[in-house]
Amino acid sequence: MSLKVQLLQDMKSAMKEKDTLRKNTIQLVRSAILQEEKDNHVELSDDDVIKIISSQVKKRKSSLPEYEKSGRTDLVDDLKVEINILMSYLPEQLSDEELTSIVEKTIEEVGASSMKDMGKVMSAIIPKVQGKADNKKVSEIIRNILK
Repeated sequence: MSLKVQLLQDMKSAMKEKDTLRKNTIQLVRSAILQEEKDNHVELSDDDVIKIISSQVKKRKSSLPEYEKSGRTDLVDDLKVEINILMSYLPEQLSDEELTSIVEKTIEEVGASSMKDMGKVMSAIIPKVQGKADNKKVSEIIRNILK
């Protein structure tokens, strides 16, 4: 079953269960998917859907500190639930050890030796870990290795 079909079914079940937060979260993702399809006149694959879900997770994670600073614990709790809902549609996240191993192999493949090669390494590694790891974490690991 494709991710788009799964999202539709999960949205319907959330409506039946009157789980408003889950329904709204899935609706936002589905609307982003539909918008992308309409804008580019394409049918998105599961990989494309994963990229959209990843960007939705990233947006929510970047909003968390602002809500925490303003003392809006109700919104912080909702955002954390939304992130968990979205993460359930992404592939299993790589552990730090697995990620470090992939980064080291990619650095070897690219022949990177200094921080100047960071862009080469990032462009080579992103397709390998798309949806499986946060790019920020990947960047940190690359920096630590290339120091």
